[in-house]
Amino acid sequence: MKLVTSLALILFTSVALSQSPVNPKNITIVRDSFGVPHIFAKTDAEVSYGLAWAQAEDDFKSLQDVVLPAKGLMGRVLGKAGAAGDYAFALFRCREITKEKWNTLSPAFVKVMEAYVQGINDYAMAHKSEWLHPKLFPVTTEDYIASSVLALTVFNGADDMLRRIYANKIWLAPDINNTNKGSNAMSVHPNKTTTGEAFLLVNAHQPNTGSQAFYEAHINSEEGLNVHGGLLAGGLCILHGVNEHLGWAHTVNYCDRVDVFQLEMNPDNNNQYKFDGQWIDLEQKKIKLRIKGIPVAVSRTVYWSKYGATMKNKQGVFSIRLGANMDIRTMEQWYEMDKAKNYTEFYNAIKDQRLSMFNIMYADKHDTIFYVNNALMPVRDATPQYDWRKTVPGNTSKTLWTSFRKFNQLPQYLNPKSGIIFNTNHTSFAASGKNDNLNPNLFPKADGWENYHNNRSIRMYELLDNNKLSYEQFKAIKFDKQLPKQLAYPYNIDSLFLVKADDYPQLKTIINTFQQWDRKGDSSSRGAAVFLLLYEHLKQMLNGQDARKITIAECVTAFNAADEHMMKYFGRTDIVLGDVQKLVRGNKEYPLWGFPDLLSPQWTEKYKDGKMKSVGGDGLIMFIRFPKYGLPIIETVNMYGASARPGNKHFDDQVELYRFQKTKRMTLNKEEVFKNAERIYHPGE
Repeated sequence: MKLVTSLALILFTSVALSQSPVNPKNITIVRDSFGVPHIFAKTDAEVSYGLAWAQAEDDFKSLQDVVLPAKGLMGRVLGKAGAAGDYAFALFRCREITKEKWNTLSPAFVKVMEAYVQGINDYAMAHKSEWLHPKLFPVTTEDYIASSVLALTVFNGADDMLRRIYANKIWLAPDINNTNKGSNAMSVHPNKTTTGEAFLLVNAHQPNTGSQAFYEAHINSEEGLNVHGGLLAGGLCILHGVNEHLGWAHTVNYCDRVDVFQLEMNPDNNNQYKFDGQWIDLEQKKIKLRIKGIPVAVSRTVYWSKYGATMKNKQGVFSIRLGANMDIRTMEQWYEMDKAKNYTEFYNAIKDQRLSMFNIMYADKHDTIFYVNNALMPVRDATPQYDWRKTVPGNTSKTLWTSFRKFNQLPQYLNPKSGIIFNTNHTSFAASGKNDNLNPNLFPKADGWENYHNNRSIRMYELLDNNKLSYEQFKAIKFDKQLPKQLAYPYNIDSLFLVKADDYPQLKTIINTFQQWDRKGDSSSRGAAVFLLLYEHLKQMLNGQDARKITIAECVTAFNAADEHMMKYFGRTDIVLGDVQKLVRGNKEYPLWGFPDLLSPQWTEKYKDGKMKSVGGDGLIMFIRFPKYGLPIIETVNMYGASARPGNKHFDDQVELYRFQKTKRMTLNKEEVFKNAERIYHPGE
């Protein structure tokens, strides 16, 4: 479970939010027929206020979830699991770094941020019955930024390192090839399309609900904002999407941005560590965690070394170091990306590396496509004595890195000859045509760039050829539900296809159903139903083990488990994927396609009556075309709907579009938005 659930989020020290509070009457919120908010105002700050208000109307709980750790309230609201977030907030010094770096924020951005926080607080004061805790509001701008620091620290992998240290299992850095959750992004140059337009796919695979689920919105000001796309709870602008000139998508990258150091402790003083031959005291701070259901505060000590956040366990003392908690300007970078009018302005917005992670996929109407594996990548000692994928010694300045790779040193592509760039969370050295791909040997091994394929990347290469892509083909690639010929799951499951059905008469039917399967994730597929149950059984059985080949005996056990599951809950073995896998919204359930690591994926958890429900998958999908003249052409779908509130008609009105892989048309044209409005109002009305 993530210690903190979202990307961006809530704000600084003055009690008054702004010298010139925003007047809600200056802001117009237009809800279209799907309930998607289109926010119009004169200034960027007013638009930000309106965006906060609209988010709160649709999912106030997720907005509150995001700021709980900055208030020290995760434990009080969520119990023991939430207290881990409060602890991490203190451990990584999110408040301290916010205060230290506050003056690095530009006045223009601070003004926008103040308005956003005012919008949240104004909504909260008007809806006190919805508060998760009576001490949560008012939120400050310092709370906002400090929460964003924690969110990016967690997204960068610090939470996994914390879990390993806490469980006394700190050794090798995580094997990122052991994840099948991820995202898709793709840019196509006009020279590669039949229409002569650039195409862009925005398709982050996020949880279906909560503060990590994408929220769709359109913001428009007279100061240069006109952008439509997705944001996570607490985002004061669009995090990825499209404006009048250009668009971009994010996917999670798994390059090695986090290091763990084992400190050499003084045998006579367990709070001193050796560094360059001298004993140095650990910095210490006492904190009190207040936990729901526990009447007294729980005292804990958080430690800090030259390397950063430090924890003790039975194996020793370990420090975690990463760039994510060294900068507070992430949201400001996204704000500047929103306002970019061309590639040069967009590049200038991202080259300062205020955003510590995420692949960035770009396209525009000016015949430019671009992709960068973006990271605050430490400049490490490259000598063979240090394996940076493992725990390294924390007793020497040789391992204490203090700078990052320059932006132009990161893997990136600009207008490759093949005309296509894509990423599915796989290696950035196989992101384009095979003759265009970067040479991994030109990049330092100590950086730990991804070097693997997954099923989605292999399938992409099967689908792409030298011919030009039509828009219909472009969409079909995203909606593809076929596994590639060569599978690339973390565990080698090819053995499942080698089991001899005749050797196991009682399992013959289910084995044959699986082995005759066309490897498509259609909801009507019997083979896909068997595969999902096999996959879930093997995932549970192999949890925590290194990647390896599945034995025949393990395959037989998995087939037997799938057979027993079908008979116990369905009374037959000829069920289809849609019988066992459901899209669930409120009290409704629907048959659902997909499974992990398809281009159209789902990942599931147990539901009821032997069924599984999707908890993550496509989320927000955006298809964007860039004509040479006029506004971009935008199609989107967002799984459930614009509202997270049961009873709202937009709670589930996109479900049928999503299930049948259809889209809705969206627009940046103000006149068209007003013409087709379902509701027009000011915040508070």
